[in-house]
Amino acid sequence: MNHKTTERLYLYPVWIRLWHMTNALLCLILIVTGLSIQFSNPGTMVKFNAAVYVHNVSGIILTISYCVFFIGNLFTPNGAYYVIPVKGFFLRLKNQFIYYTIGIFRKDEAPYPVNEESKFNPLQQVTYVVLMYGLVPFVILSGWGLLYPEVTVNSFVGYSGLDLTDMFHITAGFGISIIMCVHVYFCTIGKNPTSNFKSMINGYHESH
Repeated sequence: MNHKTTERLYLYPVWIRLWHMTNALLCLILIVTGLSIQFSNPGTMVKFNAAVYVHNVSGIILTISYCVFFIGNLFTPNGAYYVIPVKGFFLRLKNQFIYYTIGIFRKDEAPYPVNEESKFNPLQQVTYVVLMYGLVPFVILSGWGLLYPEVTVNSFVGYSGLDLTDMFHITAGFGISIIMCVHVYFCTIGKNPTSNFKSMINGYHESH
């Protein structure tokens, strides 16, 4: 009888786990306060003035947190996980997409299992690169533009620079919110529904 053995890989050092938990908490706070600001009325989750204050403070802390992430990726091996190989790029995306939409329900083996050289599958890698090197810096910069409106351009192609900054900030924020929801769902797809969440506590990824 063939028994599958569990493989434990230490992929998440302490600084990554602390950064991840801090970032997750900050994003939740920013989403709740951001929605309270956007749809301000007497029935919102957080009162407008309190929401603005907490949102601004959380945004400043998120900026510091992101700098830690960026510098950490520059000077630790973690940065290598965000380098996307060009050769076979679209084939890898296709294979992973087929696995997520068909193979996973047939209990097929994952086409790109987690290992020490690659802790992200192709779709995860692309998503995280877009998120961490695109959307997050964009939402941070636009947030600072709203915090200090005097640094934004007065107008751009006939539109208010401040209004455009606000629109871009909100759009990027909604994009990050959607990715977070999808991220939480896919975290349940592991050795068991809780194993990927435990890995952010003990640092070990478990797989068959």
